[in-house]
Amino acid sequence: MISQEQNDTYTRVGRGTPCGELLRRYWQPVALVDEFDDPRPVRPVRLLGENFVLFRDEQGRFGMLDRDCPHRGADLAYGRLEAGGLRCPFHGWLFDAAGKCLETPAEPVGSKLCDRIRQGSYPVAVRSGIVFAYIGKGTPPAFPELDCFVAPETHTFAFKGLWECNWLQSLEVGMDPAHASFLHRFFEDEDPEASYGKQFRSTSIDSDLPITKVLREYDRPQISVASVPHGLRLTSLRPIDETQTHVRVTNIVFPQAFVIPMSPTVTITQWHVPVDDHNNYWFTLFTSFTEPLDKKTMREQRLATYPAPDYKPLRNRSNNWGYNPAEQQAQTYLGMGFDINVHDQWACESQGPIQDRTREHLGQSDKAIIAYRRLLSAEIEKVAAGETPLMHLDAAQAATLRGPVSFDGVDRAGDVERYWRDGDARRRAAAPWGAEVEA
Repeated sequence: MISQEQNDTYTRVGRGTPCGELLRRYWQPVALVDEFDDPRPVRPVRLLGENFVLFRDEQGRFGMLDRDCPHRGADLAYGRLEAGGLRCPFHGWLFDAAGKCLETPAEPVGSKLCDRIRQGSYPVAVRSGIVFAYIGKGTPPAFPELDCFVAPETHTFAFKGLWECNWLQSLEVGMDPAHASFLHRFFEDEDPEASYGKQFRSTSIDSDLPITKVLREYDRPQISVASVPHGLRLTSLRPIDETQTHVRVTNIVFPQAFVIPMSPTVTITQWHVPVDDHNNYWFTLFTSFTEPLDKKTMREQRLATYPAPDYKPLRNRSNNWGYNPAEQQAQTYLGMGFDINVHDQWACESQGPIQDRTREHLGQSDKAIIAYRRLLSAEIEKVAAGETPLMHLDAAQAATLRGPVSFDGVDRAGDVERYWRDGDARRRAAAPWGAEVEA
């Protein structure tokens, strides 16, 4: 367990808070590009407890501005998209994507007021179907050459969803290898061929064992955690018999993303982005090393539980996340359907808006969570001391940071690290888009 003061340090993200200042040093996912494929490409954004408006102008340029008009504070999320910018409907003040005031039409002819007005604006960048924004001080970091950013558009798919809880408890579920054997346990194995786009439905590399069977029958993983340039690497071993070991390699990309295998050919990169202290959006990028992704099927699967335009889950606290005791008895360990995203949502939201970590008792299976919290503390202290935190990269550093390796297979040679490194290298060598080996 940790102190209340430490828990507050980790979880509070408003401007001026220790963790809030750390997270503001990084690009944050704020929207899906798909959200702007309609006649009015304007969206309100709440990020780290602050309010913004994100829009795409007639030339296709994205801009993110402070949401309150600098004239008299009206809500620019209701602005008119016209004349090269976003116009406030209150008095017609017009701002471009960089926050420059273009017009103050209610003022007298010859007024110079417009020249003195500048709306708060923030750098934005588009990567693999996600719009990222930077709301911190100074120059934004460069984007690393991660697989999810360098794969072609045909081989990536982006989606998001809202969870009504603090960002940290959401992120921590993604760095917990042990929970999958219980929370995501299915009592029967599905046909992997009929489960396209779903996690924990495939077989492992070099094996015909369904991952559902591996998780169900080998529920005491041997977990190791290593510090690496992008954050942490987690290796989970599940001995199957004297000659076979299930090997799963996952990653934490600091500060708030994890990279895990979805199948032998597809990886998941997922960020947990604080809306405020009590809510967060997860943004997921799926990356294929083989065939182009069937985005239509994957989008339909996820919209069925996280519908647009707000991507709020249909299963939530108000309806007990769809809990069915008969299903819990006969089909799934949790009793909340077969979408593991709902399982994780329940695990995080049921802890309350902010988990009270003064009451928790961590074990050996939580070593990755312990390592991450230590890392988070160290990087918060760096920012407070005016130093550059981990993964705040310049262009040269970003160009060398690739991967990371995310792998799920069955080793029979007894040299686990060599097994997953060689297996990953073979997969990258065969990838049609030239996936490079992790530096």
